[in-house]
Amino acid sequence: MPRQPARASSGRYVSRLTGGTLAIIMAGGRGERLHDLTVHRCKPATPFGGKFRIIDFVLSNCVNSGIRQISILTQYKAQSLIQHVQHGWSYLRGEFGEFVEVVPAQQQLGAAWYRGTADAVHQNLELIVSHRPKHVLVLAGDHIYKMDYGPMIAYHVEKGADITVGVVEVPARDSRHFGVLTATEWNRVTRFSEKPAVPDTLPGRPDTILASMGIYVFNAQLLETMLKEDAAQPSSSHDFGKNILPAAIAGDRQVFAYPFQDVKTRAQSYWRDVGTIDAYYDANLELVHVRPELNIYDQDWPIWTYQVQQPPAKFILDEDGRRGTAVNSMVSGGCIISGAIVRESLLFSNVRVEERSSISRAVVLNNVEIGRDCRVHGAILDEGCEVPDGTHIGTDRDADVRRFHVTENGVVLVTPDMLRRLRGDT
Repeated sequence: MPRQPARASSGRYVSRLTGGTLAIIMAGGRGERLHDLTVHRCKPATPFGGKFRIIDFVLSNCVNSGIRQISILTQYKAQSLIQHVQHGWSYLRGEFGEFVEVVPAQQQLGAAWYRGTADAVHQNLELIVSHRPKHVLVLAGDHIYKMDYGPMIAYHVEKGADITVGVVEVPARDSRHFGVLTATEWNRVTRFSEKPAVPDTLPGRPDTILASMGIYVFNAQLLETMLKEDAAQPSSSHDFGKNILPAAIAGDRQVFAYPFQDVKTRAQSYWRDVGTIDAYYDANLELVHVRPELNIYDQDWPIWTYQVQQPPAKFILDEDGRRGTAVNSMVSGGCIISGAIVRESLLFSNVRVEERSSISRAVVLNNVEIGRDCRVHGAILDEGCEVPDGTHIGTDRDADVRRFHVTENGVVLVTPDMLRRLRGDT
């Protein structure tokens, strides 16, 4: 891949570009592959990493990059997301032209709700134009990564691009989950295929593809033109990957790929699509490693969020068989480990684990209560679960399949609704 132009590293140059950029975050997705985790919330509102929501990562990237005009487009079960944004992201100063605004689906152009990602933006063109941005940064609100968008926008300008797409390298076997790009040596995109069964692979690397991150930089005027043209096509799916990008390439627009790499080492940076239960589980548990690839302790690139104020975590009792202990784990505020042991696990806020229970390789979300003499292994416990005394989870696959949701990799997902059904509650 070619090196980025030296000018792109100029702080003042980049800050002028980000200051004139409007970020549009697509946060209306249901996240069906997360199964019961998104029954009551949209995917971007799903908790992650002990204290965050998934959307906090893209919002933090915007603010840390100097982009302070942010519109969040919602649709599916957005109430918890709206509350989170109101509580945690209302500190930007309106008198300086800064904002994080939540834009619900409103049937702006007729009786239809959003019919695709491009249609979602098209239905809000009037709002976008009113902010008079020079560039529009379209972002997926459901990925985990840390990225300075400034160099990407500078790259877009230096290339004279009409559209720039953020890309990562992923295994070819995962092509059905991504938009796949074909690009020249100089990153000019010559083809874009949405979730192909047989993808174009990288030259000399038949097991690797160039995948879209769901990040696009558009010149604002061009975006308006292309969305209006697409809206007039009744056969279109009105989707950026399926329609807008292929049309731009076919129309000989200047479409470039921007590799998401470390500026110094050229190594690919951390990026995770946590769109499945297994991927979500793995990405959370990676954080308890000694040196995780995603550094959430990075003071130079903080992940901002809102969380209820909680007292420090507490570990109580010190007797054989009743010793409150956590090993190789992350334990958030408000947790009480009472005579139980927690190993290689991530506990979100306000979790209670009672005596003689054992928790291992588990992701336990907020406000969970685990009773006495329980065994929990290789599981995700959703927010608000109340696990009765003596319950064993992750120790008998056949029993887990009858009671809960078990993934191909054997991760057990437990939700409050599942536990209520087991108790016979209506």
